[in-house]
Amino acid sequence: MPDDSNAEYNKALPLPSPDSVPFWDGAKQHKLLIQKCRDCGTHWHPPSTICPGCGSRDNDWVESSGKGTVFSFVTYHRAYHEGWKGDIPYVVAVVELEEGARILSNVVGIPADQVVCDMKVEVLFEDVTDDVTLPKFRPV
Repeated sequence: MPDDSNAEYNKALPLPSPDSVPFWDGAKQHKLLIQKCRDCGTHWHPPSTICPGCGSRDNDWVESSGKGTVFSFVTYHRAYHEGWKGDIPYVVAVVELEEGARILSNVVGIPADQVVCDMKVEVLFEDVTDDVTLPKFRPV
């Protein structure tokens, strides 16, 4: 019998670009992968072929600690997509990882009105379909 535990997921799903495939493959394995420049040591996200620190094309994918702080956030009180209606209010945040990279994601596991800047968070992974896993963040 097929597993239809994720059959009701009705939000938009990411469409990986060639640059982001390693990130999404890592998420599927419950690893938060980011890029690190071999020349200057800068960590970054979203994925790209060029280091934002020095312009080098020499980089590796490394596993982040998954720990960071809320750098900025917005709380949505309106569903701009049908799939989010049951989640109102929800938080979309820019999380600054310990390594310095910033990632856009949701903060979950806390009432939306309790999210604040500089709040310590850690990654968790939500397997939303058989093929897609989303990194999200919860308070530490």
